[in-house]
Amino acid sequence: MKKMHLLILAPLLMVSTPAFAHVGHSDHGSFISGFLHPLSGLDHVLAMVAVGLAAVMLGSRARLVIPAVFVSVMLLGFAAALAGVPLPFVEPVILASAVVIGLVAAIARPTTSPTLVAAVVGGFAFFHGHAHGAEMAGASAFSFGVGFVLATASLHALGIGLGIALGRLTQSTTALRIAGGATALGGALLLAS
Repeated sequence: MKKMHLLILAPLLMVSTPAFAHVGHSDHGSFISGFLHPLSGLDHVLAMVAVGLAAVMLGSRARLVIPAVFVSVMLLGFAAALAGVPLPFVEPVILASAVVIGLVAAIARPTTSPTLVAAVVGGFAFFHGHAHGAEMAGASAFSFGVGFVLATASLHALGIGLGIALGRLTQSTTALRIAGGATALGGALLLAS
């Protein structure tokens, strides 16, 4: 039954448009627009799931700290964009985040420094937040922000749940490392396209 869920989920994830996680301009500022924004680009989805996978690889408190750092710094990037602070290369860096964070999940050890991983994840989070903010008008930022924060946290939770399930299923980190490598490969394919 679990394999059937993966067979259904994989094609759904592939229909997202890479590097163009922008849901249109008609409903900006709404909660739904904010919630759909991170879900509408495969680059965002891969990076967010990879954050959860990397957090599981580090274990313990990192399962909460790494996603919390991402969301916090993402909000700073959002605020910077709303304030009109320019940031070059936003979309390429977002694409690169799926590759790098996926590789972190694939190669991390429980002894890997959570501070180092948090710094890497936080650096990419600023760009993700800026992309969200670039789509906003300041007057409606709150409901849009709540939406994208909840979607991001949900994708992190999906990555954490997937990582925990893979670890329990295989009694090793091999499948989790493969999942991290798959997110990195997916990001690399998006970069190449």
